[in-house]
Amino acid sequence: MRTRVPFAASRIKLHAVRACPVRQSYRTYATALPSRPDIYDVVCVGGGPAGLTLLTALRSSPATSHLKLALIESQDLIEAKTWELPADQYANRASSITPKSEAFLSQIGVWPLVESSRLQPYHHMRVWDGLDSSSQISFSSPSPPIATMTENPNLQRALLRRLEELPPFSTFDSTKVALIEDGPPPLPEDSLDLSSFPCLTISSGKKIFARLLVGADGLNSPVRTYAGIPSRGWDYERHGVVATVKYSERIKYHGGYNAVTAYQRFIPSGPIALLAMPGEFATLVWTTTPGKAAKLKALASKDLVAMVNAAFRLDNVDLEYMSGLNDGITEELSWRSGVTGVKEDEARIPRLVESVQEGSVASFPLRYRQADSYISSRVALIGDAAHTVHPLAGQGLNMGLADVQSLAKTIEHSVKHGGDIGDEMCLDRYNNEMWMQNNRMLGVTDKLHKLYGVGSGPIVGLRSLGLKMVDRLGPIKGWLMKQAGGVGT
Repeated sequence: MRTRVPFAASRIKLHAVRACPVRQSYRTYATALPSRPDIYDVVCVGGGPAGLTLLTALRSSPATSHLKLALIESQDLIEAKTWELPADQYANRASSITPKSEAFLSQIGVWPLVESSRLQPYHHMRVWDGLDSSSQISFSSPSPPIATMTENPNLQRALLRRLEELPPFSTFDSTKVALIEDGPPPLPEDSLDLSSFPCLTISSGKKIFARLLVGADGLNSPVRTYAGIPSRGWDYERHGVVATVKYSERIKYHGGYNAVTAYQRFIPSGPIALLAMPGEFATLVWTTTPGKAAKLKALASKDLVAMVNAAFRLDNVDLEYMSGLNDGITEELSWRSGVTGVKEDEARIPRLVESVQEGSVASFPLRYRQADSYISSRVALIGDAAHTVHPLAGQGLNMGLADVQSLAKTIEHSVKHGGDIGDEMCLDRYNNEMWMQNNRMLGVTDKLHKLYGVGSGPIVGLRSLGLKMVDRLGPIKGWLMKQAGGVGT
């Protein structure tokens, strides 16, 4: 049985991962059935990329296009539909889209609507150990690219545009869910039994019922709480600092194709990455301690630029010293670069960052989360409601899109075979496919974070040796690229 959950008061208690206990919850019911209940086949809570992609996939499939759908989103979707930035500015919320995710978005008619001038495929990637610059691994893929960078608002706008081309559905934006409970027990004279259907009371007071309730409502998912599904994990005690930066010169081309490169360096406090955006721009993602993150955000623009350039060029001891400075950071970098003989070489390190886009610097806490299950009776979880991953592999959005693709196929299978789309046995197809697949990715990123968080001792030498060996073994590198691109088996 499920617990009655007011959204505003819901808080998830999280634990370290252990053997999963049997779920227990205590069902409460709505007190009465409305005279004309508003029943939907699928109600999706959350209008981010995962939720919008699911609705698009269902509307795009001939088998599910007739379903009665509803979207509940707390934000105003007009802002997302009309999102615009000048050509020389980029949103700091950007993601790398793998070839598999791109193919799925193309299949449902979304990718052609993403503004192509704001996309940046990259064909090369270089990753190295900050404590041993000779320990590195490089990837190259002329076609398809390793991944394509896009701003999240660019993708969200394309999804909304695609949905406008498809049959309409009910949208409740600028709307919060006040309560989720099970439908009321049937009265003797009633022929309609909605007691197993989730009943959502939205902020207007309206009640809607769902054959299938989909939680695309993020880390602290109230839908997950209603379903009685525990989410387990831990906080990394790290923050991700993001910003849009501008290189000192345009990206160069060679070899007959776009040689744009993504760079990532692992230092003990966390990895730092520069992921190319169109032209001279790049997205910065710097994982570090909360204290250092706060200091980076408080720096003057020129000093933040100096710290980013230092993080890709100087030894960790130099970087730690500079992290303690309150001013004179630019001059300190210039002096230390001269003393240490840093050579600018795009094959090894990114070009010098020239500036940081005003207002683009932000940070967010990093966490590991995995729900015990992605389904319950008449409930399915997707995206961050189901799992939260460390950003070092750039797989968060791709994992959510893979969830959507699998769930949409599961719903389509149930419709084609006359099944109940909310039945837990039907939803098992989705859970069986995605839970373990996501768990493997969560485990890999978690172990990499911990492995490269070690700053001294034999582990440093062993990990350096291992990375060098992998870089020299073509078949293993190829397998890793397929896994990262979402095309591995």
